[in-house]
Order: sequence, then structure tokens, then C-alpha cells
Amino acid sequence: MPKTLEAVCTRDDCDLDMFELHYTYDMPDGTGLEAFTCPYCGNADGLEELTP
Repeated sequence: MPKTLEAVCTRDDCDLDMFELHYTYDMPDGTGLEAFTCPYCGNADGLEELTP
């Protein structure tokens, strides 16, 4: 089963609560949150992984 990653954008000017990234089987090993941007505000500097 491909990896699922839950993330939140912590920027004060962003209203996004949380989102999930559903990896595909062909994602390169080691791909993490640093490879993505917030789907709402478009910034990468406020993304944090939510841990269970």
C-alpha cells in the first residue's frame, strides 16, 4: 500500500486546516513533505507533518 502523509500549513495567512498526500507506487524513495507546497496558499515554508 502506498504511503499516506497528513500535513498542515502553519502560516498565519493560510486558512487551510489539513490535507493528505497519497503517494503512488512509483514515487522516488525519500520523497517527503519538502517536495510539496500548500495546495491553498502555494507556500512550502509553513508545511508540517502531522504525526499520529
